[in-house]
Amino acid sequence: MQLTGVDATDARAVLRGLRAAVLGAGPAIALGAGPGRLVGRSRDGAAVSAGTLPAEVPAGTAVVVTTSGSTGYPKAVALSRSALTASALATADRIGEGSWLLALPPGYIAGVQVLVRALVAGREPAILSGSFSAHAFAAAAAAMASSDGGRRVPTYTSLVPAQLQTVLDAAQAGDADAARALRSFEAILVGGQALAPALAERAADAGARIVRTYGSSETAGGCVYDGVPLRSVRVRTVEGELQLSGPTLADGYLGDPERTEAAFVRDETGTRWYRTGDLGEVDGGRVRVTGRVDNVIVSGGVNVSLDRVERAVRAVPGFAQAVVVAVPDERWGQASIVVCAGDAPRHTDATALVRASVEAVLGKPARPRAVVAVDAVPLLPSGKPDRVTLAELSRSFRDG
Repeated sequence: MQLTGVDATDARAVLRGLRAAVLGAGPAIALGAGPGRLVGRSRDGAAVSAGTLPAEVPAGTAVVVTTSGSTGYPKAVALSRSALTASALATADRIGEGSWLLALPPGYIAGVQVLVRALVAGREPAILSGSFSAHAFAAAAAAMASSDGGRRVPTYTSLVPAQLQTVLDAAQAGDADAARALRSFEAILVGGQALAPALAERAADAGARIVRTYGSSETAGGCVYDGVPLRSVRVRTVEGELQLSGPTLADGYLGDPERTEAAFVRDETGTRWYRTGDLGEVDGGRVRVTGRVDNVIVSGGVNVSLDRVERAVRAVPGFAQAVVVAVPDERWGQASIVVCAGDAPRHTDATALVRASVEAVLGKPARPRAVVAVDAVPLLPSGKPDRVTLAELSRSFRDG
């Protein structure tokens, strides 16, 4: 099957490509990079090559999502039309069918799946044009109002936490349209990164019906909703690592059999599992993510999960969007700093407050070295923290 590049920033072009690739005979579309060489960034900011994308892909392939994620290493995730469709149908089975609003970048898997859900449901998606803002979101939500046979058509959307906070801030500042928009959706899927408890509480108080999602490009987007796997999705832990199985799994990394073999494994029955790289547990059928396998530092001989530190920091008032970054430490080998925007990190006692809060939850070895105030935490277009840029910031902090 032919693979053709599509402008991943043009939602209408992505929608046209998906309509042909998922509902028709193709061609498959490549988002983020067309056929040719893949180049991303390493953790030190240097260019990294990951080979080339071919002009032809296996039959059944619908989309190749090229993403460097937060690490900077380029990956070309090949997704079949059956995986995308299975994900869309499982979502409808869980939360219901209706009209979808695209408020995310269309080149990322979460944006792709908003469009696929709309196509599978046979409804034209609403598309938020231009930069995201509370005003634009409210206008797009209001324009979606429709009925079918005299009954209101339910509406749905997906947001990342930063977008949700933007609309909540506007609503709580007195923007009645933003408040009405939040309440109008049957469900607002929130993924891309962990949703801070304080932000979730604010959303609930505003009347927003939030569904927390967990997944990745390799699972055709979110496949665990509010801790419960979608239909036909299975979860297990192997040495503490969460692994996922089911019809939504990607075929692998295009042109990279070694990475595919390392990430997608088979058990003794032949069942295929995706190694998420996340630490977690499954209790009573409910999934809980506790951190990243590779996001651990050794400070004074003690292993410290920066994901757990980050969750503890985000529980401190004013630090809900903080990011914790590793830094070298002459005495302890490694330590961490907290990067955060807003007023709270600029207080003279911010570092002492955060250190005390983390110590109370995780003990002294987990205490961050310092709090660094920034005008804005650097984000990827997907809404996730840009950890490559943050790593550069941490080096500046060390060198300074």
